[in-house]
Amino acid sequence: MDKIKSREVLKEVIDKFRSSKTIVFTNGCFDIIHRGHIEYLIYAKNLGDILVVGVNTDESVRRLKGSGRPLNKLEDRMVVLAALEMVDYVVPFNEDTPYDLISYLRPHVLVKGGDYGLEDVVGRDLVESYGGRVVIAPLFKGYSTSCLIRRMKGG
Repeated sequence: MDKIKSREVLKEVIDKFRSSKTIVFTNGCFDIIHRGHIEYLIYAKNLGDILVVGVNTDESVRRLKGSGRPLNKLEDRMVVLAALEMVDYVVPFNEDTPYDLISYLRPHVLVKGGDYGLEDVVGRDLVESYGGRVVIAPLFKGYSTSCLIRRMKGG
């Protein structure tokens, strides 16, 4: 899919738009896409012109969430995200946090979900250092992959 890019190719693409468009970045595992993700991505897209979604690789998800995750492999998760109309680009990252990717791409806006406090947002220092802004999106209660997995298991 044309929306899925390596970090190097993506940087070239967004650098062409940097002076005329607002680049918004968010990230996550996006293991099982649910309504909470959709509402969050719509909110993020409305903060600018180009929405870039960083996606943790399978190895990164396992380190963060445990050996039973991800349920869907990286390629599948990226294809699903790329199919969403509000998502402009999808880029994988293997690190536990997107700090290096944020440093490399230099988005104008960094967005995280309402389950984060502003002080906990990885990359906040970077984005604010060059005049960008960090936004905490509203939390859509009752919608999380963990809750969905628990319900699927009958819990």
